[in-house]
Amino acid sequence: MDNRLGAGLGLKPQHYDDALECSGDGLWFEVHPENYMVAGGPRLAWLEAIRQRHPLALHGVSLSLAADAAPDEAHLRKLAQLVRRFQPALVSEHLAWSAWNGNYYPDLLPAPRTGEALLRIAANIARTQDALGCRIAVENPTHYLRMEQHAWSEVDFLTELTRRTGCGLLTDVNNIFISAHNLQFDAAAYIDSLPAAAIMEIHLAGYSADADIGAALLIDSHDSPVAPAVWELYRRLVERIGARPTLIERDDRLPDFSVLLAERGQAQDILDLQGASHERAA
Repeated sequence: MDNRLGAGLGLKPQHYDDALECSGDGLWFEVHPENYMVAGGPRLAWLEAIRQRHPLALHGVSLSLAADAAPDEAHLRKLAQLVRRFQPALVSEHLAWSAWNGNYYPDLLPAPRTGEALLRIAANIARTQDALGCRIAVENPTHYLRMEQHAWSEVDFLTELTRRTGCGLLTDVNNIFISAHNLQFDAAAYIDSLPAAAIMEIHLAGYSADADIGAALLIDSHDSPVAPAVWELYRRLVERIGARPTLIERDDRLPDFSVLLAERGQAQDILDLQGASHERAA
């Protein structure tokens, strides 16, 4: 793990001042680059100020890597400008699509894991890494329904993408827990089968039950604290692969910064304990 990066937080505008004044070993902040693809103004100035104090990561939500077409060239150019300006410690995107056949959908949608999709997504990852001049991490999606077209398991598909493109993985433990619940598979077995060397970053977040049918369907809402079961899966993962940069994601019903910082501290404690265990073993 990059020794600068321990546990981090998603940076929201209402927390800029708190983030700027905050300190902590390994603390870093992640932003969605789409919110900073502007020519100037206060957002870039704030991000520049925070970068002077803390490492940054860019977590994209719009490249649509699993779409039926290559990433938008204008979007890639703007993203590359941000990467050059802010020199993020990590850059990541989703294994998902938001655009298809020229139509845009405001969501991160999973794609069938077929041989054809593998070729298309690998090409899109390669184009992205070439344009940005850096390795990216690809995040596992959240699943809400079964798709019969899959020819690969998700872990095998992700592993093959890393082999073909040199990209890394962003392992979202909350996504794994939700998907395992919704599709009725073993989350622990999924965690245990991930390729350790490829994991560049980990995400943790909260979820909610569907408003209509309740807990039978869990939603990746990012509007609540990390659940105990997700913490347990995280511990299991870190015990196996070692400490990796870990982000607490919170995108809705935002609490005070101090609450998020305390939750970030829980993740940092787990990382510190794992680091100490490795030192004793050495």
